[in-house]
Amino acid sequence: MARWKKQMVGTLGKGSRLEGEIKKNWVGLGYEWQTLTLADVCTVITDGAHQSPKTVSRGKPMASVKDLTRFGIDLTSARHIATEDFEALVKQGCKPHVGDVLIAKDGNSALDTVCTVDHPLDAVLLSSVAILRPDPKCLDSVFLKFYLSSPETIDYLKSNFISGAAIPRVVLRDFKRAEIRLPSLDVQRRIARVLQSIDSKIDLNRRINQTLEAMAQAIFQSWFVDFEPVKAKIAAIAEGRDPLRAAMGVISGKPEAQLDALPPEQYDQLAATAALFPDEMEESELGEIPKGWEVSCISQFGDVVCGKTPSKANPEYFGEGIPFIKIPDMHNSMYVVSPSERLTALGAASQAKKTIPSGSICVSCIATVGKVVITHDPSQTNQQINSIVPKFPQYTAYLYFQMTEKEKEFHDLASGGSATLNMNTSTFSKVSVLMPNFEILTKFSVLVAPFFSEILSRQKESAILSETRDTILPKLLSGELSVIEAMAEAEA
Repeated sequence: MARWKKQMVGTLGKGSRLEGEIKKNWVGLGYEWQTLTLADVCTVITDGAHQSPKTVSRGKPMASVKDLTRFGIDLTSARHIATEDFEALVKQGCKPHVGDVLIAKDGNSALDTVCTVDHPLDAVLLSSVAILRPDPKCLDSVFLKFYLSSPETIDYLKSNFISGAAIPRVVLRDFKRAEIRLPSLDVQRRIARVLQSIDSKIDLNRRINQTLEAMAQAIFQSWFVDFEPVKAKIAAIAEGRDPLRAAMGVISGKPEAQLDALPPEQYDQLAATAALFPDEMEESELGEIPKGWEVSCISQFGDVVCGKTPSKANPEYFGEGIPFIKIPDMHNSMYVVSPSERLTALGAASQAKKTIPSGSICVSCIATVGKVVITHDPSQTNQQINSIVPKFPQYTAYLYFQMTEKEKEFHDLASGGSATLNMNTSTFSKVSVLMPNFEILTKFSVLVAPFFSEILSRQKESAILSETRDTILPKLLSGELSVIEAMAEAEA
């Protein structure tokens, strides 16, 4: 490090502006860090509510550890409590403030997820989430988030501050004694800015992908759940209007009066799509469906493959190679681009029939049921996952949304009166699924393909950014890497 610094200053010349920046960043990075405790640098160390008010259909959100993400609290699936219960918990300090750092405190994910509160949060927390309020005079919130996210810190905290065998949990009175190494506040902020710039890019990709998936989902919902083009034709016939143009209006989202303004090629393509939809409905075991469409089962869309774990006794089976997908890899993403484990060629060959091609749909069926991802490379999964290998690539996008739509149905099928959810391969294979005609599925596949392609591209970019962040994080926090070096690595 000293040699690098000397070379840089020598190259740039004494008195240069960048030489001043190097010296400014160097101070504190290797020599002026001090060791304190969390109690020394936080004005508040507490957690959420230790009592759980009754859930109501309309009320105020109450978040728990399951709603905690690296990018903040996600209230999408948070339960709600009565306003009076909410206000009582606010008075007890269970509502976090802007600038607070939240960390998973209880359960199997204890200490694994940390985030900052960057905007006012209209929610209270359960006790499974700890609230740390840094003293702004000596500790930067974003720096603390990254410090607590580093693998070395997590190992240290888990080794010293988790108790309970059945349900791991952090005892806050002990947690307050946890040691933290700090540079000056100015250096903290510089380190935080470098790391946060990477996280912000990852978060932007995440939010764009959510929007792209929602756009594709909206088309799926209109065509295959609400049957809007079919119903538009039925209504038009009843009113003496042109059914084809009615369906064209629904598909394009334009009033019929604006259709003639479309370029001829676009008009013709829209008309061809609308012509694929029938103009009648008929009864089926799934309720009313478009006439001529069928009710099939999952196995009729392709082969169903139940995963398997190669023998852990052979270390040569695991290493660099094809993705080995497990349920923790399936959360909050359409594709698995960074699996926690991979199989070597030898490991994959040991159970070659378990390899599934790209474009397969993986569905979790044991314990955590109903998570859905798509493979983008040949992969294998463990035994908790059933995968559909579609007969035709045109089925992939449709099956992804159909499987996502059936999460509650899968959950109910897996209950079986036992504590551990388990939907076996036979039960999964027989689940009823609507089978539209092949032409419509092909049209849908072509229409949403750009969305899926962009989502995969952004997931891959985020995986590279995450790897960069995770590489420079421990080096920054140990003083091995200066802020200027880290900025260069982050931009490389």
